[in-house]
Amino acid sequence: MGRLGEKPFRAKQIYEWLWKKSAVDFDEMTNLSKELREKLKAHFVLHPVSVYKLQQSNDGTIKSAFQLHDKHLIEGVLIPTEDRATACVSSQVGCSLTCSFCATGFLKRERNLTAAEIYDQVVLINNQALESLGRGLTNIVFMGMGEPLLNYSNVLSAIDKITSEEGLNMAAKRITVSTAGIAKMIKKLADDGVKFNLALSLHAADDEKRNTIMPINEQNNIEVLIEALQYFQSKCKGEVTFEYILLDGVNDTLEDAKKLVDICRKLKDVKINVIEYNKIENADFVKSTVEKREKFIEYLTRQKVIAHVRKSRGKDIDAACGQLANKSR
Repeated sequence: MGRLGEKPFRAKQIYEWLWKKSAVDFDEMTNLSKELREKLKAHFVLHPVSVYKLQQSNDGTIKSAFQLHDKHLIEGVLIPTEDRATACVSSQVGCSLTCSFCATGFLKRERNLTAAEIYDQVVLINNQALESLGRGLTNIVFMGMGEPLLNYSNVLSAIDKITSEEGLNMAAKRITVSTAGIAKMIKKLADDGVKFNLALSLHAADDEKRNTIMPINEQNNIEVLIEALQYFQSKCKGEVTFEYILLDGVNDTLEDAKKLVDICRKLKDVKINVIEYNKIENADFVKSTVEKREKFIEYLTRQKVIAHVRKSRGKDIDAACGQLANKSR
């Protein structure tokens, strides 16, 4: 502002319009003079994320294809329940990790999202919640397209804007970042003293099986991940959760459950979200039977491990866990 011959306090006003009021056009900044707004248009450009396509599920879930300024598409989901409204947001265009049960893993990673593009998803999904539910978001999960810890600085910068009093002022304890398991970046989260929760997409309790369905395990095996999570828990208060998709005949036996309990006992108060597999085009996995799932969870519960079934939402519009594949073009 100083270089444009303006009073320095104008910078704070503009910052507030961008990050607190989520303005997407300089003309929205009504406490600035028309002359200054024209000056801003001449020197700067805003690249707001826009809704390209909207789909609503029978269960109330809303999936959005968001268009970025360079025409790339990403997907985000509003997941409503009786007491929550959760935004599932993306962190990359595509993904580089090739997990065999996840539709996004079959896409090419085009680029990282900027902090502003991540923030915009939250704003747009919050607007959808206000419009369709009459209430705003209660939770945010970084479980959409991409691996958040491979876009580390932008994800943390976005969360800083989302949680800041000068931004959206949402509580960090209501945010969960999910990772397929990048051990050194989990340790970096610990060193940076983050306040949000961490979810590890485990999906298999031994290296041989995990290598098969999640190639990232070959560089970040379970022992290395446990060590990283122990370090995280020693430094941060955020909850740690394991995500575990039950695949019939792959990872759903009682032996798998026993190995999972052994992992949990090496950590403090870890919880398990048991997820039913959602069919995708490029994979021939089958979800576990209800009977196998109940036996699996019953064993975990008997061993004093907290396990919940995370019911899939939005399956009819390919919005459920593992189904985000940019079919919206």
